[in-house]
Amino acid sequence: MSTLSLRLPDSLHEKIREFAKAEGISINQFIASAAVEKVSAFATLDYLEVRAKRTDEPSFKDAISAIPDIDAEKQDRL
Repeated sequence: MSTLSLRLPDSLHEKIREFAKAEGISINQFIASAAVEKVSAFATLDYLEVRAKRTDEPSFKDAISAIPDIDAEKQDRL
């Protein structure tokens, strides 16, 4: 594990403190969790870009056409 010194505006620090307290976690845990969420979002984007480059439009249309045309379940309707 490593240590990171971070400068934050006072207003942001206070909000983080409030949210962390409300969640019953430390400020460190809150910031680590926020960083994990952001890294995950970037990793997902990278993954999708790589996958998109491995296919072509006809293959995509074939895959989409294989999905049955049925009504959504009641609990899934908007």
